[in-house]
Amino acid sequence: MNREKLYRRERRSVPRARAFARDVLADWGIRDRVDEVLVCVSELTTNALLHGAPPGRGYLLRFEYDGTVLRVEVHDSGEGTPSIPRIARGEGGHGLLLVSALADKWGVGFRTPGKYVWCEFAAGPLTPRP
Repeated sequence: MNREKLYRRERRSVPRARAFARDVLADWGIRDRVDEVLVCVSELTTNALLHGAPPGRGYLLRFEYDGTVLRVEVHDSGEGTPSIPRIARGEGGHGLLLVSALADKWGVGFRTPGKYVWCEFAAGPLTPRP
């Protein structure tokens, strides 16, 4: 299964992406690790908004679920390779550190133009909705 949604480069897109994530997880009956997934969605979409999506462009939030692993991807058309900073930079720069701590796996893939940052969670089998 997969679901995806495009977002404009605007601040209100992050809470909207989080709400979309909550709806997708509920629709698929995923109840475990929801808070962790939502934090990662917030961090990855904020990074795309602030660093990845050039003016006039947006980003794509994509979910894939095979019954045991939930994959979250955020695609943007910006340049660069996201990484965890070696030195803390004040209040910012902790997003990927959180993602690496909460997700089971994470990484960066490249496309033309841009890149996608992904993370995965072992989510177990689907629980049928009542």
